[in-house]
Amino acid sequence: MTVTETHTGQVIEVKHPLVQHKLSYLRDKNTPTVHFRKLVNEITLLLTYEATKDLPTEDVEVETPLEVGRFPHISGKKVAVCPILRAGVGMLDGVLSLISSARVGFIGMYRDEETLEPVQYYVKLPLDLNERDAIVLDPMLATGHSSAAAVAAVKDAGAQSVTLVCIVAAPPGVEYIHEQHPDVHIVCAAVDRGLNDRGFIVPGLGDAGDRLYGTK
Repeated sequence: MTVTETHTGQVIEVKHPLVQHKLSYLRDKNTPTVHFRKLVNEITLLLTYEATKDLPTEDVEVETPLEVGRFPHISGKKVAVCPILRAGVGMLDGVLSLISSARVGFIGMYRDEETLEPVQYYVKLPLDLNERDAIVLDPMLATGHSSAAAVAAVKDAGAQSVTLVCIVAAPPGVEYIHEQHPDVHIVCAAVDRGLNDRGFIVPGLGDAGDRLYGTK
């Protein structure tokens, strides 16, 4: 794991061999849609493990088959998971498999291919978001504009804190997120070299949404 401090936020690049192994298959242009979806789910689960490592715990009384003891439970933290439509939905089950009690919000956002600026078309967030910590899901952190707009929407709704979980990031996207939201932690599987002239991450893995859903 590589941790980089940026302002007060961190960039946590998870170098675990399982994550990197699965990411290599995601990058392969010949990986079919059915396997791509499965790999996204598995990588997200592993990233979520890292993203939630600092959740506070408290000891509670538990009766085992042999005796009563005190053991750690997560201490009153409520979580909301907010995928950015459409590609972020491919990451949702990976988070919910670990945090089944989380509420789910959706943020509809697409990137204008001419300006590379985000266009928001839908927001549906939990009503009690002001009592929750939010995890925003976006597979690709490229320019960072869509992710930053989604984080802003979640903050405006009152989230106590925001963590951005993505699969692949580029340095311009990381920099832009921390310009706009210096308190946000970013958890990813890799920070790639940069962006091409179309704003895609290189070497990257292509368009995550198209590869998840078999569209072009």
